Amino acid sequence: MSLLGGIATDAILESISDGVFTVDREWRVSSFNRAAEQITGIRRQDALGRRCSDVFRASMCETECALRHTMTTGSAVINRTAFIVNSLGRRIPISVSTALLRNELGAVVGGAETFRDLSLIEELRKEIRGRFQLGDLLSRSASMRKVLEVIPRIAESESTILIQGETGTGKELVARAIHGLSSRCRGAFVAVNCGALPDTLLESELFGYKSGAFTGATRDKPGRFALARGGTLFLDEIGEVSPALQVRLLRALQEKQYEPLGATRSEEADVRIIAATNRDLNALVEAGAFRQDLYYRVNVMKLELPPLRQRREDIPLLVEHFVSVFNAVQNKQVSGVSPDVLGVLMAHDYPGNVRELQNIIEHAFVLVKEGRIELEHLPAELVPTSARRVGARRVVETVRALEAQAIHDALARSGGNRLAAARELGMHKSTFFRKARMLGIDLPEKDGRSQPRALLEK
Repeated sequence: MSLLGGIATDAILESISDGVFTVDREWRVSSFNRAAEQITGIRRQDALGRRCSDVFRASMCETECALRHTMTTGSAVINRTAFIVNSLGRRIPISVSTALLRNELGAVVGGAETFRDLSLIEELRKEIRGRFQLGDLLSRSASMRKVLEVIPRIAESESTILIQGETGTGKELVARAIHGLSSRCRGAFVAVNCGALPDTLLESELFGYKSGAFTGATRDKPGRFALARGGTLFLDEIGEVSPALQVRLLRALQEKQYEPLGATRSEEADVRIIAATNRDLNALVEAGAFRQDLYYRVNVMKLELPPLRQRREDIPLLVEHFVSVFNAVQNKQVSGVSPDVLGVLMAHDYPGNVRELQNIIEHAFVLVKEGRIELEHLPAELVPTSARRVGARRVVETVRALEAQAIHDALARSGGNRLAAARELGMHKSTFFRKARMLGIDLPEKDGRSQPRALLEK
């Protein structure tokens, strides 16, 4: 590789999606491209001139530095996996490649390293081993995984989707995931809460209006159907729409046309509709509160999101996720939650679901400065005074019982395949075996694939 330089080379480095930086013989950063800034969160001016180990905080820096290997041996490193910690403290999986940097006379003057963000690939790996994360939608439960597995196939179609689930289960997150994986992903995702507006305002919000349509309408205003043209329109709490407005909504869904208030001709409704509700639409139809024809129109494909109390094995993952998020947002270094706290959180029924758990962790972050979140940092109504006096034993026993139940359930679902059960629970096999022994669980002598136990535990 020749010495980097010149306008053409700079332009190429700035246009590629891989991070690239170079160092001199003193290990000081001599160039740092735009993708490197984006992946690491470190500005170029803050990186140039500093030692690469002070800038590029990677798992391999201390003992297995790929660039040092290349500078010492002359051999390039190709696509070695590692992770870095970005400026927000977030762990980013990457692949690294290195090469020597030579001048025009062939003398080695430094080294170059390229690195690629593997976050998307890592998400796929998490999904495969039973752990999937999409924003705050984090799960390893079998019930939620069924929903997540079908999302890519749903996204490929143009069919209307109905998402049902209690408040706070993540209906809008699922809708955004469907939009992001669809052919309409380059279009807008427009959300409207049908239960938050009175009927007259909701109609104008959805369909817009023309100048002079009513007193005060001095100019045209596009509605949400127009704003979502070419994209996705998310109708949250569709069960709250009045029967009168349901008629207009049915026409827009059925004929792909709508009329703004005061308009003399129809406009095309080029949108993909995703509806959501926390109510039982079928019961509303039987009660005469929701039109049957509209119900069949929105219920082409239905997704049911389980409440958090039915997937308690996800609570530790969500707690870890929210702690990480609030550490980054509030610039704190909270290490996690105590066993007492986890026991209380595992035992709670969460009428507000994932959103309620997020609010509980946020409440704790207001009170905790550093270290672990303890019982005194939780909302008072969540931990009665009597529970505070009980001590750690009862909550730890609760956690142990729930962990044991999760392992038993995973083994049952995998047909006794211990490695598959470990993957489903997001554990390394050695962690799985150790935890099973600690909980007194007798594992099958064979792993469900007729292989000796000793072979699998090597």
